[in-house]
Amino acid sequence: MPEAIDLRSDTVTRPTSAMWEAMRAAPLGDDVLGDEPTVNRLQERVAAELGKDSACFFPSGTMANQAAIRASTQPGDEVICHPTAHIYHYESGAPAALSGVTLRFADGERGMYAPDALSACVRPENHHFAPARLAVIENTSNGGGGSVWPIDLVRDVTDRARGHALRTHLDGARLWNASVASGAAPRDYAKHFDTVSVCFSKGLGAPVGSAVAGDAQTMKRVYRFRKMFGGAMRQSGMLAAACLHALDHHIDRLAEDHAHAKRLARALAELEPLSIDAESVETNIAYVTVDPEWGPASTLVKSLESRGVRAFASAPDQIRMVTHLDVTRPMIDRAIEIIVECLSVSA
Repeated sequence: MPEAIDLRSDTVTRPTSAMWEAMRAAPLGDDVLGDEPTVNRLQERVAAELGKDSACFFPSGTMANQAAIRASTQPGDEVICHPTAHIYHYESGAPAALSGVTLRFADGERGMYAPDALSACVRPENHHFAPARLAVIENTSNGGGGSVWPIDLVRDVTDRARGHALRTHLDGARLWNASVASGAAPRDYAKHFDTVSVCFSKGLGAPVGSAVAGDAQTMKRVYRFRKMFGGAMRQSGMLAAACLHALDHHIDRLAEDHAHAKRLARALAELEPLSIDAESVETNIAYVTVDPEWGPASTLVKSLESRGVRAFASAPDQIRMVTHLDVTRPMIDRAIEIIVECLSVSA
C-alpha cells in the first residue's frame, strides 16, 4: 500500500537519517545544571540568529509562548493579540491559567492587524480596567492561512505598542517560513520584539523543540518560568542536536514546501465544490472551503483518509492542508488526483 500523504500539519515529520546521526553523536550534559553543551550551542546559535542577548530551549511551542507571556506580564494584565492567534485557540487557556492574564483582540485580515486596531484595544488608565501590558504577533499566521506579516507592518504595530508602553512578543513558530517567503532575515523581524519564540518541530522537521530569545533581564524570568512550568530537561542535547541539524540543512528547502502548497491550492481552486484564494497562499498552509451543498468538510476528510490522504477539518465547511519535509511533489500530484476522485462521489 502506498505511503500515506499526511497533510494534517508540518508537525508530523520524522527525523531524516542524517538528523538521527546528529542526535546520536551529540555530546550530553545536564541542562538544568547549565552544562549541557549541545543545548548551550543551540541557545547561542538562536540568540545570534535573532539578534538577542540569549535564548532558552523549550520542549514545546506552547510552553515557549507561555513562559514569554508570563515573563512580560503580571496577573490581572491584558494581552493584545489577533482573534485567530495560536495563544488563544490552541494553548488550552494557558494565558489565564498560567499567567492570570486576559486577552483582548485586535482584528484584521488574514491573521494580521493594524496599528489603529492595536490602539483601539488599549483601555484608558483607570482602576476599573485591566491594563494592557503585552502585544503579540504571530508570523506566519496559522489562522491567517500561513500569511506573512510585511516588515513595515510589523514595525508600525510594534512602534505603536511601545507608544502605549506595551511590551511585544513574536510567536514565530513558523518564522523561518516567513523569512524564506519574504526574503527578510529572521533578525529583521525579531529586532522589533522584546521576546521571540521559534519552533524547530514544524517546518524544520525536528522531532521536538522550541526556543525563546530576548534581552538578558527578561530571559532570567523566562528561565525561571520554564523551570516552574516543568520544561527544564536534563540530557536534552540529543533533541538540541536535531534542531541544530535542522537549522543547518532544512531552512532553504522550505521554499519547496511553499511551492507544493501553491501547486495544491491552484489545483483545488479549479474544483467547483471547493473554494480557495490560491494567490493568498504564501507559505505552506492552505485552507479550502467546501460548499455545504456538497456536504460537510469532515465527510471529505474521511473519504480522503480512506484513500491515503490525511487532512484536518478545521471548521464544518473548511479543511486545512499543510505541506512539509515529508511531502514530495509526486505526493502533491497524487493527493490532487485523490481529491478529485473523492469529490466525484456525492456526499
